[in-house]
Amino acid sequence: MIPKSVVRWLAIVVLGVCAGGPASGWAQIRIGFTLSTTGPAASIGLPSKNVALMWPKEIAGQKIELIILDDNSNTTGAVLNAKKLTAEDNVDVIVGPNTTPNALALIDIVSEAKTPMITLAASGSIVLPMDDKKRWVFKMPQNDSLMATAVTQHMQEHGIKTLGFIGFADGYGESWYNEVAKLLEIRQIKLVANERYNRNDTSVTGQVLKIMAAHPDAVLIAGSGTPAATPEIALVQQGYKGVIYQTHGIGTFEFLKVGGKDVDGTFFPTGPAVVAAQLPDDHPSKKLAMEFAKRYGARYAPDGVTQFAADAWDAWLILAHAIPEALKVGKPGTPEFRSALRDAIESTHDLTVLQGVVNMSPVDHVGLDQRSRVMARIENGKWVYTP
Repeated sequence: MIPKSVVRWLAIVVLGVCAGGPASGWAQIRIGFTLSTTGPAASIGLPSKNVALMWPKEIAGQKIELIILDDNSNTTGAVLNAKKLTAEDNVDVIVGPNTTPNALALIDIVSEAKTPMITLAASGSIVLPMDDKKRWVFKMPQNDSLMATAVTQHMQEHGIKTLGFIGFADGYGESWYNEVAKLLEIRQIKLVANERYNRNDTSVTGQVLKIMAAHPDAVLIAGSGTPAATPEIALVQQGYKGVIYQTHGIGTFEFLKVGGKDVDGTFFPTGPAVVAAQLPDDHPSKKLAMEFAKRYGARYAPDGVTQFAADAWDAWLILAHAIPEALKVGKPGTPEFRSALRDAIESTHDLTVLQGVVNMSPVDHVGLDQRSRVMARIENGKWVYTP
């Protein structure tokens, strides 16, 4: 029988290792993902997962361990994943989720665990207004406000006077509506219809008929992934002849496949990585984005890079920049390391990524400016840069 004193000593050693104490010098940096690889947002989450599998396995001499979980495109799954990643897996950072409702649901969890999160969801409400909880949250996609400015400017320049709006009946749709509504009066554009639908709705004919009855010059659809195609297909099938705009949430190949000819002619804002080869040579992200597109294409998608693939790689670039600084303060697996990693991410300055140049601060946890957005158009099933 092992003496009780030895048992107690072994227990202390094991606890020290699990907690990242002195016995954990060999500990790996653990990065947890909660992604929508099944469910309505799978067309967004799968590219994120594919890119995560491309991440290097070591940085600054420290091995990286990835724990990738599926949230099934719902908040319950995301919450369960985040609790497991923080409480059981003791991850140093969470990457994801892909959707705004899921990201909003995790703010309390990561702030309580004091674990930084780099979300791949778009709404600015995830990081704004900044407070003690959101200081642990960072975001890769461009804020809706930045993209809404580009969209409404394009409308104004092309003579749009009246607009119909239909968006997701969740945080993503509401955020886009709020941002667009602020700009329409400035652009002298009148909102004549405002509708909502759910991500898993198979028909939106009722909403579309209401919009068409208002005879808008253009319609803006605030959706993401393949569900964003549902209203546009309905509009075309009902005979709508006006201009159709979408958000940067449509940047997936699955959207193009589902929409087919019905989505040709669509205007939308997007990150520069999506149309990198067509950008002016002086764009800061062009070279880096084209290099990534070659690697990504060889492994997954020879036709190009999606918005969501680019965002997932940019999350790696942010971490690769911040981790060496955090290692100077603490060891992976410790509260000191997680806090230092948060601080290092927040201090990111003049870092060129696939989607622009990042300059974060205590009040800006996105850090992207106008260099992170361009307007594009769908032509013959391809994304075409529109200067």
